[in-house]
Amino acid sequence: MKSMQKISRTFPALLLAVVALCAAQAARAQRVGPDTIALFPKNVGEFAYANLKQARSQKWFPQLQEQMLPERFKQFEKFLASAGVDPNSQVEELAWGLVAEGVNDKTAGTGSSAVPTGEEIVGVAMGSYNPDSTEAYFKAQKLPTFKSHGFTMYAFGGGSGATDLFFLFLDSNTAAFGHRSELEKMLDVRYGGAEGLLRNEKMYSLISDANGSGLVWAVLNPAYTRLAMKQLAPQIQQYPEAAKLVTRMQNLLINIQASNGIDGKFQAICGSTEDATTLAQLLQLAFMYQQYQAKQQSPELADLLGQAQVNPSGDRVVLRLALTDDQITSLIKKNTFALKM
Repeated sequence: MKSMQKISRTFPALLLAVVALCAAQAARAQRVGPDTIALFPKNVGEFAYANLKQARSQKWFPQLQEQMLPERFKQFEKFLASAGVDPNSQVEELAWGLVAEGVNDKTAGTGSSAVPTGEEIVGVAMGSYNPDSTEAYFKAQKLPTFKSHGFTMYAFGGGSGATDLFFLFLDSNTAAFGHRSELEKMLDVRYGGAEGLLRNEKMYSLISDANGSGLVWAVLNPAYTRLAMKQLAPQIQQYPEAAKLVTRMQNLLINIQASNGIDGKFQAICGSTEDATTLAQLLQLAFMYQQYQAKQQSPELADLLGQAQVNPSGDRVVLRLALTDDQITSLIKKNTFALKM
């Protein structure tokens, strides 16, 4: 099992692709409105979106969700359900951002090898809610609460722990969740007390490009791009030239389309066209090596890796992964996508 765990941790980027597999065939991609994007703090290092309403049409979605969801979030779902909020029926869309720890303004950009060592999350869950009844339940339970900008944040946990999550309603169609400090920043942004993601010109430009491009899509800044590269293809680090290329990488875009199966597209924006050509060659070698390793533990995963297409396109490296329903069902049975920490 140890080698199997290593393989599953090697492909966290595939988790986004798998979530998209839950979407109905030929479903139309959704766009996130600028008013929603504008809520997020300027320093978000990864911004992502998922259409969960479409996700529930696949019969094996519950098994996949059980395998992928960290225990802390399973408990959080139960916490919400106890108050009459059913995430499995009321939440239709999710948009979330990650704020990295372990990097600063200088090391988060290009030219650095620093990667996030931790992170805080902030997000919005769009759907249909009854804030009054839910908040009445939370008050009756005497949960730890905090006030900010006239909103009440309800704590899941003691309210002071580093991993404690908080929850509040912005309105009857929008619930916000995340760590307290980032939720407070979101409220500051909402009321003009701090700059939001719309002011991060580079990230917002890429978000605008990715928006509506898939049922699941994400944009990563340089620090998260470096982390994703290390996780997606760890063997690439054995090539001396690769480390230099990774430090010069700018962003990673992920978008997933659903038609006759699933097409996952990963675009790594490099420092130059020459960097993109070299990185594509190194990634091809890394995937061949990972495919060889996977054959003994997971032939299905090995087949998937063998189908990966890596090609340079200008200053970008484009990775495509195509999965069928049968492939994903087989991979789930092998526990391939379980989060192993």
